[in-house]
Amino acid sequence: MQRRKTAVDARIAAATASRGVLLVLTGNGKGKSSSAFGMIARALGHGMRVGVVQFIKGRYSTGEEAFFRRFPEVSYHVMGEGFTWETQDRERDIGAARAAWQIGCALLRDETLPLVVLDEINIVLRYHYLAEEEVLDALRRRPAAQHVILTGRHAPSSLVELADTVTEMQSIKHAFDAGIRAQQGIEL
Repeated sequence: MQRRKTAVDARIAAATASRGVLLVLTGNGKGKSSSAFGMIARALGHGMRVGVVQFIKGRYSTGEEAFFRRFPEVSYHVMGEGFTWETQDRERDIGAARAAWQIGCALLRDETLPLVVLDEINIVLRYHYLAEEEVLDALRRRPAAQHVILTGRHAPSSLVELADTVTEMQSIKHAFDAGIRAQQGIEL
C-alpha cells in the first residue's frame, strides 16, 4: 500500500492544470443522464450555477426536472418532443433540435455558468439533426473554466476525441427486458 500511495501522490502532484473539462457519457447502459444530474447536485453543493438543455426528453415529466427547477441557480430547458421513434417527423425533430441548440449555444457562451449539461445531444448528432462541426466549434469556444457534460448513446468519435473524460455505460441487465415499465425515481 505504501508503494501505491507514493504512486498516487505523485500523479496528484503532477496534475497542476485547472480548467473546464468536457465530459462525454455514452453507451447503451442506464445512467448517462443520471450521472450528469448527480454532477449538477455536486456543483450546486459548491454554490455553482448550472445550465441544462434536454434535447430529446420532454414528453414525460421527470423527477430531475421537478427537483432542479426548485433551484434559481439552475437554468433548465426541456426542449425535446419525445423520443425520435414517437414523433415520426424528422423535420419537426430537426426544428426542435435547432431551437434547443440555440439555447445551448447561449449557455456555452455564458461565463457565469461553470457547468452546462447538454442532455441527449449525442442522439441529435447521430441522426444529423445538428451539424457535428458546429457543435464541436461551440464546445471549443466555450469559456475556459466552463465544464460541459454531453450525454446520449452513440457519441460521435469526434466528441470522444475532443473530450477530457469519456465514460461508456454498458448494460448487463435491465428491468425493462423483464417487462418492468419505467419507474418514478428510477427512469422518470
